[in-house]
Amino acid sequence: MPDFKLDFAAFASVQRGILVVFCDEHAKFGVQTRKILGSAAALVERAVASERFKGKLGSTLDLIAPAGLRASRLVVIGCGKPRDLEDKDYLRLGGVAMGKVSSSASDVVVVVAETPDGAMKPEAAAEVGFGARLRAYKFDRYKTKKKDDESRGGAVKVTLAVANAANARKAWSLRSGTADGVIFARDLVNEPANILYPEEFAKRATSLRKLGVAVEVLDVADMKKLGMGALLGVGQGSRRDSRLVVMRWNGGKRGDKPVAFIGKGVCFDTGGISIKPAASMEDMKGDMAGAACVVGLMQSLAARKAKVNAIGAIGIVENMPDGNAQRPGDIVTSMSGQTIEIINTDAEGRLVLCDVLHYIGERFSPKFMIDLATLTGAIIVALGQEYAGMFSNDDKLSDRLTKAGLATGERVWRMPLGPEYDKMIDSKFADMKNTGGRYGGSITAAQFLHRFVGKTPWAHLDIAGTAMGSPQTDTNRSWSSGWGVRLLDQLVADHYED
Repeated sequence: MPDFKLDFAAFASVQRGILVVFCDEHAKFGVQTRKILGSAAALVERAVASERFKGKLGSTLDLIAPAGLRASRLVVIGCGKPRDLEDKDYLRLGGVAMGKVSSSASDVVVVVAETPDGAMKPEAAAEVGFGARLRAYKFDRYKTKKKDDESRGGAVKVTLAVANAANARKAWSLRSGTADGVIFARDLVNEPANILYPEEFAKRATSLRKLGVAVEVLDVADMKKLGMGALLGVGQGSRRDSRLVVMRWNGGKRGDKPVAFIGKGVCFDTGGISIKPAASMEDMKGDMAGAACVVGLMQSLAARKAKVNAIGAIGIVENMPDGNAQRPGDIVTSMSGQTIEIINTDAEGRLVLCDVLHYIGERFSPKFMIDLATLTGAIIVALGQEYAGMFSNDDKLSDRLTKAGLATGERVWRMPLGPEYDKMIDSKFADMKNTGGRYGGSITAAQFLHRFVGKTPWAHLDIAGTAMGSPQTDTNRSWSSGWGVRLLDQLVADHYED
């Protein structure tokens, strides 16, 4: 992606460049905005009237080299009713602003952080900057030929004109780490599987050590000693050895129980012996998006020095169909001692997660465990790409996740669990089987995981519809949005920091 540089300046110091301003649903501007527009204000208002621009949230009006302004372009963005704006709306406005200029613009982009109700608070201005940075993201490192507007090089420079630059910079310092986490997660999911295989993924996770995160990497021999037969069974058909990475951020009080996040990291999923159809199999490089989210989250927590003890654990494997691959009908023994009949080798993610969930629960006794996984196509059938499916054994944790999702726009929808569904994964030959059949596929997958969490408060997020092939939005034009980093960072900030 191009370098992105964000700075803050006082309203009075606005210089040449591309100027972005905000208006309300009546196309009215704030006091400072009108001062910056100067003699061009009347011209802009006439243009607004002639274009019948209503100032609805996210709507735009683009004026090239308006007379009376030193700006090369003026972009007017509607913010609807300023009093109704929430953090996610400011984030969106930043994305809309960035979307109206070239992502490799040589001009400085100046965004006037004011609505008709007055100057944006530092936190709101930081959200605008956050949205701009997310929109500026591109994953183009493997392109050798680029369009003219992409080849000019240099950094994308955005200046936010604010009431108090020092306060805005302080607010941004708390958000920039989360932005880094989202970008890290996007990069991981977008990488091809010949570049990001289990060993390389583990290596990239160790980069968090420079932020103060303790990172431990377990290899195949380590996991054999622990008895992780379920996880190891998935990766035994690949020439790339599996890994388990445990990341620890100790920002809370000494002795406090940690919160724990577990990610499915299938770097490529052929389906194994139960091989997938060829069409769209290339998308299975993203079957590690849950693990990517966990790594991005740990970066966010460490970068902003979150006052919490947190564990991030990712099981990293490659599901390949060679002569050593596990077969349908095989029975494996999980670390918990429970046995699993393999009905379908393409139901592999739950086998990875079950061992990691048991290991983290036993070793750390966390306050809660949340796992994230691109687990089932069934959840996409149920919820499309707008919500992630949420399954939980704890109402309080579910409620907090729901509220964090509404606040960030990374929404979750609670799905059912119950004994009737649990019976569907009982096996004639082992303690359970790894799939319950066609009906209720995302539910029976969650029921499978539920058998490995004990009494620990737990939530499972099935992110198959949101984390890869992500919907295109005002803040995301990438194949992966880095879904989940902002959601879980918000959850921790709201409820689990000292």
